[in-house]
Amino acid sequence: MKNTHSIGHDVAEAGACLRLNVNRLRFAAPVSHVYNPFDYAWPVFEAYCRKFAGGKKRVVFFGMNPGPWGMAQTGVPFGEISAVRNWMELDGRVAKPEREHAKRPIEGFDCLRSEVSGKRLWGLFADRFGEPEHFFRENFVTNYCPLVFMEESGRNRTPDKLPAAERTPLLKACDAHLKRVVELLDPDWVIGVGAFAEKSARRALESPPLKIGTILHPSPASPAANRGWAEAATRQLEDLGVW
Repeated sequence: MKNTHSIGHDVAEAGACLRLNVNRLRFAAPVSHVYNPFDYAWPVFEAYCRKFAGGKKRVVFFGMNPGPWGMAQTGVPFGEISAVRNWMELDGRVAKPEREHAKRPIEGFDCLRSEVSGKRLWGLFADRFGEPEHFFRENFVTNYCPLVFMEESGRNRTPDKLPAAERTPLLKACDAHLKRVVELLDPDWVIGVGAFAEKSARRALESPPLKIGTILHPSPASPAANRGWAEAATRQLEDLGVW
């Protein structure tokens, strides 16, 4: 059996492999800019894996791809800045993407914007588990796709909206990464944060004996999420038997 330090290292290495695979891909208009936090915020993501990914987990949560004010700034999945810096006590140098969109600057831990999805997700876990060590003892949070896609206007473009010729190789790389992370962490449950994530898990993973479920995505773009997201997600996890 691998020690916990080795598993955390291997989860980070899986991220490094995904970084190389997605960096080979090319995306055409209307996508004008692509950010990969694994490039410019790698030290923080690596520290996150080494600190919290060690050992078998009971539950792996994962979302679709980075938000512009969360993982795009910190390198941590759903990485709302105050949650990463103050709750997880992680920090590190965040550089700049090779091509930066003027409306979506990367300021790292100096960014003054808050990622609502990350604030809600990590806020729920902090309220329920208290110290991060209590949460991460049996849980881990990752992302399916590490890339942020933007149009010339600065509008976000999610991976599911890419044309098939671009989407297919991207999903292939992300499926392989998710499968590897699950292999390393050996969870009982994989919980997709949102319908796209759950669908990806069901495609990429061999379900039995692994259990796959979903919770409502905490995005403020979802009217349902704005009507008491934490309560709704808690209820879903209780109904599944995860909590």
